[in-house]
Amino acid sequence: MLTPVTDADGAPFWRYAVQGELRVQACADCGEPRFPPRPCCPHCQSFASEWRRMSGRGRIWSYVVPHPPLLPDYAALVPYNVILVELAEAPRIRMVGNLVTEPGAPLGSFPADRIRIGARVQVVLDGDRLPQWVLERP
Repeated sequence: MLTPVTDADGAPFWRYAVQGELRVQACADCGEPRFPPRPCCPHCQSFASEWRRMSGRGRIWSYVVPHPPLLPDYAALVPYNVILVELAEAPRIRMVGNLVTEPGAPLGSFPADRIRIGARVQVVLDGDRLPQWVLERP
């Protein structure tokens, strides 16, 4: 299975994720949030940054169900989804993950025919794995 590759700019994201926190890098000068993390703000070109805690709420902006899977290790998991989530506090930031039925559920646990663009979701962080998402409950 794929594991995240970290670099100096993205390492804090994964450190916070292990603690169960979703944080995104933001410019310490102009305040603009950015993802993926990078050394320079694309808006004001400042090199000053900070990490802001997000609620982990968002909505499904897009999704795909790969058939067949591109990588052999994922063949036994099809069909599974890959969703793109627009964060509630930072709508220009979109994060990739998988929609699952509950925390810890396998990739294919959420039926692909039930995924809806615009559905509200909540992040589930499980250590150093990629973010997963569950439907937000009212």
